Amino acid sequence: MPAKNGTANSGRGNGAGTRLVIVESPAKAKTIAGYLGRGYIVESSIGHIRDLPGSASEVPAKYKGESWAKLGVNVEREFEPLYVVNSDKRQQVQKLKKLLAEADELYLATDEDREGEAIAWHLQDVLKPKVPVHRMVFNEITKDAIQRAAANPRQLNMRLVDAQETRRILDRLYGYEVSPVLWKKVMPKLSAGRVQSVATRLVVERERERIAFVPAHYWDIAAQFDTGKEDEPKVFKAGLVSVDGKRVAQGRDFASDGTLKTRDALHLDEPAARALAERLRGRPYEVKSVERKPYTRRPYPPFRTTTLQQEASRKLNFSAKYTMSVAQKLYENGFITYMRTDSITLSETAITASRRQAASLFGGEYVPDKPRVYASKVKNAQEAHEAIRPAGETFRTPAETGLSGDQFRLYELIWKRTIASQMKDATGQSVSVRVTGLSTQNERAEFGATGKTITFYGFLKAYVESADDPSTDRDDQERRLPNLAEGDPLTANSVDAEGHSTRPPARYTEASLVKELEEREIGRPSTYASIIGTILAREYVFKKGTALVPSFLAFAVVNLLEQHFGNLVDYDFTAHMEDGLDEIARGEAERVRWLTRFYFGDEGEEGLKELVGDIGDIDAKGISSFPIKGSDIVVRVGRYGSYLDRDGERANIPDDISPDELTAERAEELLAQPSGDRELGTDPATGHTIVAKSGRFGPYVTEILPEPAPPAEGEKKKRTKKADAAKPRTGSLFKSMSLDTITLDDALKLLSLPRTLGELDGEPVTAQNGRFGPYIKRGTDSRSLGSEDELFTVTLEQAKELFAQPKQRGRGRAAAAAPLRELGNDPASQKPVVVKEGRFGPYVTDGETNASLRKGDEVESITIQRAAELLAERREKVAAGGGKKKPATRRRTSAKSGS
Repeated sequence: MPAKNGTANSGRGNGAGTRLVIVESPAKAKTIAGYLGRGYIVESSIGHIRDLPGSASEVPAKYKGESWAKLGVNVEREFEPLYVVNSDKRQQVQKLKKLLAEADELYLATDEDREGEAIAWHLQDVLKPKVPVHRMVFNEITKDAIQRAAANPRQLNMRLVDAQETRRILDRLYGYEVSPVLWKKVMPKLSAGRVQSVATRLVVERERERIAFVPAHYWDIAAQFDTGKEDEPKVFKAGLVSVDGKRVAQGRDFASDGTLKTRDALHLDEPAARALAERLRGRPYEVKSVERKPYTRRPYPPFRTTTLQQEASRKLNFSAKYTMSVAQKLYENGFITYMRTDSITLSETAITASRRQAASLFGGEYVPDKPRVYASKVKNAQEAHEAIRPAGETFRTPAETGLSGDQFRLYELIWKRTIASQMKDATGQSVSVRVTGLSTQNERAEFGATGKTITFYGFLKAYVESADDPSTDRDDQERRLPNLAEGDPLTANSVDAEGHSTRPPARYTEASLVKELEEREIGRPSTYASIIGTILAREYVFKKGTALVPSFLAFAVVNLLEQHFGNLVDYDFTAHMEDGLDEIARGEAERVRWLTRFYFGDEGEEGLKELVGDIGDIDAKGISSFPIKGSDIVVRVGRYGSYLDRDGERANIPDDISPDELTAERAEELLAQPSGDRELGTDPATGHTIVAKSGRFGPYVTEILPEPAPPAEGEKKKRTKKADAAKPRTGSLFKSMSLDTITLDDALKLLSLPRTLGELDGEPVTAQNGRFGPYIKRGTDSRSLGSEDELFTVTLEQAKELFAQPKQRGRGRAAAAAPLRELGNDPASQKPVVVKEGRFGPYVTDGETNASLRKGDEVESITIQRAAELLAERREKVAAGGGKKKPATRRRTSAKSGS
């Protein structure tokens, strides 16, 4: 590809003029430049170039005094947004302006969805072109598609722009008005969002169901029957269905409180089941009935955004965010079509390519006479207009792509699904059998078994969908039964009683949460990955394996929102808001009137402004307190985490405890553990009491200073600056020490640090214990010590020898510790990723970037996909800070999030 001819350095093409093409990403620009060639300059905007101000410092000076400036939206003037060019995009905007000044035409080639349309509008509004402007759209990056798009541009679709800008303003109003309520009543630096808060509520409600759940215990009987024939299979298993016509209770017959909700069902307990099994052993049986029906399974439709995320989670163990990241790379490099889409339709070209490849790989008998046409069932389906499929008029097999790693795996998944969607149905036969027999007490027992045989696999040859429940049979799984007929005699090889317990509802995984949000029509499918990423990053939710577990902080946030902002987290209300935004996109609703009703209220309904203005009656302690069932212990969410409280008796809740695991018994155990505060004795030198404590950053010792003497009568109390106030000495416990065994002598040694050894070259030398371990220090120079004990034994002479040696980088003089696990290559850097133990806990690294494991991440179970996510997030954070680590700041709400 002549990529160099389409770069920003190329000149005008043969007198035909120069066309500037602007896309969002540099990778996309490079690929498209090669397809367009001479006469075109392809440059990237590097994402959004402007947005609502993210902080007060970004508000232009002339607006700083306005009452609405902090919102960035003039709610008094038709919700006029205040847009500012992002500080990190100013240089790129200047570059684009310079290129535009030398161009004869401007092509805005951002993605063909609402967000892409909005980015194109922002570019036009900021660049203010004086040359003809065209909107160039495509849903795959192939040579034919790009050249076709360049030859057939259209105008900007202002309805889509209006809908996206309304969404952005709505999310700003919601986030900036509701989040401060959380800061005041729950904890600083929390966030609320139109979709993220509802997603959090879903996860919390599921955990509430698990907490309230009472298991029911029931028994049934399983038998293995033998036909006595030579044909295979000759034996099969069946379960007890009824006794004397009364159906035997199964798990579905019990309510979540453990009670039997089906009154006419027979509930067998262990003694009854075992006794009945004994009475049924050795008895004659016969086939009561055999019902055979044709089995047909139609192909699954091609992928849309949400189904791709779900299947990648089930089959590849990818998170939604990671799936979209890999898919983005495949799209930008011309391997798949646009990956943010609600559509499941295929173009005629794609259908032809799929059918041709299916016939080539599996034979013509696997391809139906007529193409399959799929229609989307997603309400208000929009975004790009075709399903996710391999790019091009002919599809490359995975082996032909040259891809590797996770890009290969995801492409293969998309390719298989697309091919399968144009193949024939799988056909076969389903069978239902009933077997009867009499017990020794003439009880009529009926057993049942079902089977399935597949006579023609059809599309299942290419692709089989996975299920969220691992116990569910796959579509290609057969259950073969013997060839039975009514009246056939059978022998029971075994008749055994089996016990069961009902299980609480399964926690959401990323895949099932995406499915739930889509089914409830909450938010846009293209935003689900970022929404899940947000609630994980905010620690409202953490992962245990693949399960999403809410934190007690999430319980407090949801409590407040449900009790005081019920509509804002109501599922139907949130879905209705999405309908309104779609009506604006279709031109059926007017933006300003819609936003006015939401913010200021209408016809007796409170608007957001009124809701957030009346928060005086919110009981901050009440919404952050959760009584534990069956006890007088309460869970409270405090500024520094969650803890147990019973009449002032407190205990921290370990991070690894899920809310449904915190039973009354477990809470009692935690409260019974030593509090960690131990009085060790009195310092003979000062007379101060020395205590050992458990703190946020680990165990430590400190001294209790006496209260200052009260002022003499008639004297005013002197105000002491905080910096001048006396501070108690503190010292962290060594790794070899524990709160239970530390002595007063040990504590006094710790409090004696830093220890002065003497002077070298006129500078004092001290031995100190720091956050990175024990060390000696002289001026600005330092050297690590081999162990904590050396803090009390190292001499000035030994220190002199250490300072004479070259300073070693890394962790002192010890050899680098071996990695805890090797995970494989990072898809982004292509470097091997390992898990290591760090000063602040385990972390993953590819040798260049380090990222700490999050709450819920386990060394033993973390995958390369999860590690790649953590590393990618860390790189983004470092890049946002100019490549340097800096204190975390409040995250900006991007237009992309839809939250």
